[in-house]
Amino acid sequence: MGEVLIAGMAAMLICIFLGPKFIEFLRVKEFGQHIREEGPQEHHAKAGTPTMGGLIIFASICVPYLVLSDRDAQSMAVFGVAMGCAAIGFADDFIKIVKRRSLGLSARWKILFQIFLALGLWWVARHSVGLEPILNFRIGDATLDLGPVLYFVLVFLVIGGTSNGVNLTDGLDGLAAGSCAIVLLAYTAISFVTNEQQNLALLSACLVGACIGFLWFNAFPASIFMGDTGSLGLGGAIGALAVMTQTEVLLLIIGGIFVIEALSVAIQVFSFKTFRRRVFLMAPLHHHFEMMAWSETKIMLRFWIIAAVCSGIGFTLYQQSIGR
Repeated sequence: MGEVLIAGMAAMLICIFLGPKFIEFLRVKEFGQHIREEGPQEHHAKAGTPTMGGLIIFASICVPYLVLSDRDAQSMAVFGVAMGCAAIGFADDFIKIVKRRSLGLSARWKILFQIFLALGLWWVARHSVGLEPILNFRIGDATLDLGPVLYFVLVFLVIGGTSNGVNLTDGLDGLAAGSCAIVLLAYTAISFVTNEQQNLALLSACLVGACIGFLWFNAFPASIFMGDTGSLGLGGAIGALAVMTQTEVLLLIIGGIFVIEALSVAIQVFSFKTFRRRVFLMAPLHHHFEMMAWSETKIMLRFWIIAAVCSGIGFTLYQQSIGR
């Protein structure tokens, strides 16, 4: 337990220490955020705010994880997926900055790279860790034998869905970082308290600490944004943790805030294409409340509360499932 706490604290302190110099470096290089024209008007004032803050998040994670962990197959697979997704996000952010536009890497390339990452995670889960290709519902004793092919499809959907869900949530100062910290805290508890997976718990704690350290600079008004480097990387880490703890279904509850945000976009697109009518004033959902004149801090805090409730329910369901 001591190493888990030390790792989390170390990641937080490293992030806080690196933050000011990194923000200054980004300002000098003019690596600023480009804002979508169709976004809320208030966001245009944020144009030019340094982005790619995900780099300090993952730099903060690397040192305590690699020094303090035993680097077993489970945790290294999660670490590799997180870093791989962060690399996809970095490419996306870099293209936006170089071409000075709000659109970066094409969706086709993102999906292709995520397929490769999912394939690697699937291979480790099956052949190194020895996980069975089953879907454990964690409610009752229900399980579903998927077989190796459908299990790979599940792994890909979890990685892709979670990384994109976090990416959609990253639209307000502090919203994604705080929500990820809450969800990852639940996975720290799941890994350590219930499964005694020390290295997974240590990596999760590093991710929590780095998110909290990043919030020091990302809370409203933000001095830096995490960019796709951070959102895709953190989403990939959460998805990979779900695979290694066999909580893929439970992730829908634990990461409920990301599901809500993603669903709001899906509903909006479906409604507009089918009926030419919008359900929300703007999607994702946090923009809907912005258009209703809610302050960013009000939205952020209430979404954090929802994330905490969802994570608490998910953790309780997991405990009950292993107690049977």
